[in-house]
Amino acid sequence: MKDFLVGVLGQGFIISIMVMGVYITNRFLNFPDLSIDGTFTLGASISAILISKGVSPMVSLVIAIIGGFLAGSITGLLNVKLKIKDILSGILVMIGLYSINLRIMGKANLPLLNERTIFTQGNNLITALVFVFIVALLFTIFFKTKMGYMIKGVGDNEKMIISLGIDTDKVKILALAFSNGLVALAGGLMAQYQGFSDINMGTGTIIIGLASIVIGQTLFRKVKFLRESTLIILGTIIYRMSISLSLIAGFNPSDLKLISCIIVVLALALGNKNIIFLNKKMSFNFTKPISSYDSTRV
Repeated sequence: MKDFLVGVLGQGFIISIMVMGVYITNRFLNFPDLSIDGTFTLGASISAILISKGVSPMVSLVIAIIGGFLAGSITGLLNVKLKIKDILSGILVMIGLYSINLRIMGKANLPLLNERTIFTQGNNLITALVFVFIVALLFTIFFKTKMGYMIKGVGDNEKMIISLGIDTDKVKILALAFSNGLVALAGGLMAQYQGFSDINMGTGTIIIGLASIVIGQTLFRKVKFLRESTLIILGTIIYRMSISLSLIAGFNPSDLKLISCIIVVLALALGNKNIIFLNKKMSFNFTKPISSYDSTRV
């Protein structure tokens, strides 16, 4: 049981960093960024190949963040400069990153079992906790700055932001870059935590992110003292625990995608204010744009 909880919490902390990235684009910016499936693997690929070449694990994470930042910037440029639809922009970058990630690793799977990572020495759970704590703190502080409020403002009322003389195109690109930087960081951490990087490890990242966000909002949004970053972490851990319990219950690993879909459906159903569960109406309506929810609790 101890190993089970350590595994769930460790992976949950790392994945919650990725979910914070998803939160930025889908909640604050109201931008369905599908490129993160490729960006997560990009971070893992960069970190894994650099470590295998003898680069410091911490340096590899910094470079992974830069790679994610650039990938997010490209998504933003496709959208705001070439006027390509937001969803299509993300899909194009995601497809392109598949080939780039293969090129970076040189093969579909790159093991790190004999390499030194940030998890080689010390307690894995404590290391993951330190990273998510730092990221969550910076996440909260950033979105209380002028730039953070501008990002939220673009998602809530872009015309008002334009009327203030602010270049919303630059704000969108920055938000997408920041978001994908966090996703790439999570990918690099996950590669080091698991001991390998795989070309398919980012598949379904957007589903995991949305499910974790909805779970956290649905179960804990009425707890007034919790910050948004804390809701994300709690929602992610509950999601990971659900997946892990499914494996313990006897489901095959090949069933995890189906289980993930079921969890998402249940989370959405529980979050819809028109669905009555246990004779009580839930207050979260996912049919409404995520950006329309209260943004004062970040």
